[in-house]
Amino acid sequence: MKKIIDLINKNVEKFTLLPFGKKNKNKELPVITISREKRAGGRTTAYLVAKKLGKRWQVYHREIIDQIAQEAKLEKKLVEEIDERRLGLVDTLLADFFGKRYMSLNDYYKNLTKVICQIAQRGYAIIVGRGAEYLIPHALKVRIIGDFEQRVIWSMEYDKLSRKKAIEYLKKLDEERISFIKTLYKHDPQKAHHYDLVIKIGKNLSIEDAASLIVLAAKRRFGL
Repeated sequence: MKKIIDLINKNVEKFTLLPFGKKNKNKELPVITISREKRAGGRTTAYLVAKKLGKRWQVYHREIIDQIAQEAKLEKKLVEEIDERRLGLVDTLLADFFGKRYMSLNDYYKNLTKVICQIAQRGYAIIVGRGAEYLIPHALKVRIIGDFEQRVIWSMEYDKLSRKKAIEYLKKLDEERISFIKTLYKHDPQKAHHYDLVIKIGKNLSIEDAASLIVLAAKRRFGL
């Protein structure tokens, strides 16, 4: 396991330092990364931020899965099984539903890193999830969290779950996402020092408020 972790860390250095090193500093284009809790409004906030910032900006969420699947020549459903899920071992092998092709976490990571760095080089991107904040040094890094009660209400509404099932679902997803980031990057996504801005959405701060704060920070950060 240590050998695989070392290889992952080597890939991080390779992909982050080359595109964004000092020699290319003037070529760095605006990028916002959004880490979020499930049903905290992170994805909705991202699209609202893009709308406020203008047509040049694009949100990357499900598109990342599609591109990873294409890069690795794998079924999209297989990549979704790996994406942000709990993994007991770093070198766990996951077969696709035809039983012919396999993808390890390390394979997934290499393709994820490649895709995210390609997106960052295009700039004017808002990347939701996938631990992108650990791969793009110059990005504006945002963490969206939410009042748990509000998250439960939204889960009941959007996921069509009972209150009890919604609570269980959110706790399970929180654990899986935290475990995934810890396994892949050896960081705890709950720690505030990884981010430039942590916003708690709930009764005192709406999605609209959150988007406005991010837009203000982005304009100051990137001189927009």
